[in-house]
Amino acid sequence: MQRINVHDAKTHLSHYLERVERGEVFTICRNNVPVAELRALPPARTSPRKLGRHKGQVRIEPSFFLTLDEADLNAWSGGGA
Repeated sequence: MQRINVHDAKTHLSHYLERVERGEVFTICRNNVPVAELRALPPARTSPRKLGRHKGQVRIEPSFFLTLDEADLNAWSGGGA
């Protein structure tokens, strides 16, 4: 991982982005103090996620679907106990 200063990063941003696309990572420093990292993002998803992937692995208790009483509703809405 290479360190570059803010001025150099601003001046040669296109150059550094090309290198990032090839897999390099840069630490951007201000007054020799690291403040940010310039790295590639993971590739975007090209297909939708499969739904129901955890079917049968997750159990939701029937009580989850019951109506809350007034005290619980107030607690969840920030009204206190």
